[in-house]
Amino acid sequence: MLTISEARGQWSPAGVYLNTASYGLPPRDGFDALQAALSDWRAGRTSWEHWGESTERARAAFAAMVGVAPARVSVGATASEFVGLVAASLPARARVLVPDVEFTSTLFPFLVQERRGLTVTTLAPAKIPEAIDARTDDGAFSAVQMSTGEVADLDAIVAAAEHHGAATLVDATQACGWLPLQAGRFGAVVCSAYKWLMSPRGTAFMVVGDALQETMVPHSAGWYAGDDIHASYFGPPLRLATDARRFDTSPAWFSWVGTQPALELVTRIGVEAVYAHDVVLANRFRAGLGMAPSNSAIVCVDLPDAAQRLDRAGIAAAVRGGRLRVSCHVYNTEADIDAALDAIAG
Repeated sequence: MLTISEARGQWSPAGVYLNTASYGLPPRDGFDALQAALSDWRAGRTSWEHWGESTERARAAFAAMVGVAPARVSVGATASEFVGLVAASLPARARVLVPDVEFTSTLFPFLVQERRGLTVTTLAPAKIPEAIDARTDDGAFSAVQMSTGEVADLDAIVAAAEHHGAATLVDATQACGWLPLQAGRFGAVVCSAYKWLMSPRGTAFMVVGDALQETMVPHSAGWYAGDDIHASYFGPPLRLATDARRFDTSPAWFSWVGTQPALELVTRIGVEAVYAHDVVLANRFRAGLGMAPSNSAIVCVDLPDAAQRLDRAGIAAAVRGGRLRVSCHVYNTEADIDAALDAIAG
């Protein structure tokens, strides 16, 4: 194991960076591995197979992080492509519940299925557990909302879904890396790795449950979805993997080269330790603004001109829905939070 203090030398932000909910900063090991691969590519010094091995090591690291076997994990480029597979697998006229503030990469794949009869109902995130009933086929939601930082009541949603026989799809893009999550509790979990997992953009995961694996069609299957990928380059018959790899898409090599060390570093630190660190910092920021503590690494607050003040002080944050959004991660310190509070106070 590695403490956050011991790991902090992996990062060297130019200033105060409080915007991980937009994209995470790469650890040194991931950035260096990516640069080495790009250099080899440019010079033509190597074949590609070992770049593919990074994909498999990243799959194993993600599986360990969310408490499932690697055979349950598919790899791809974006979360929305996986959500689209799930949405397309639902029967015509299925009924789906989605939060009304849901990130569109989780919402749109269901809305486009309305043309074949799906009914998509949107409601406040906190209302999802009580809204699941015997008519619900699927509840699709983010574990942590990007626009508010609200953490879903995962226990209540799982209990309601199990009671009524509904499926669940969780977008964990704003959760994996800081929020402990047992992915086997849900029908499917999708995650893009470029935020809290601090990886290059272009790598994503899906954890597939038994029921979904049996019904979902791998519409984008190619050679990397083959039972033996190096014997699946050309020609029939169809010979897909029997596990979640059948939903893989061909990996963007260099993105996976940078993803593998980042995920392995997070697993060495431990998500529970990251959670404690990130939430303490977020609550320090909330306290400085007179807000009650929360259980999220994301703080969203309506403070006119605050984003401009932070920007003038060289502090990176974001504005979403007209509100300031600050997000704290492993490379942040109490000094970063205090600097942000000082800048906002003017």
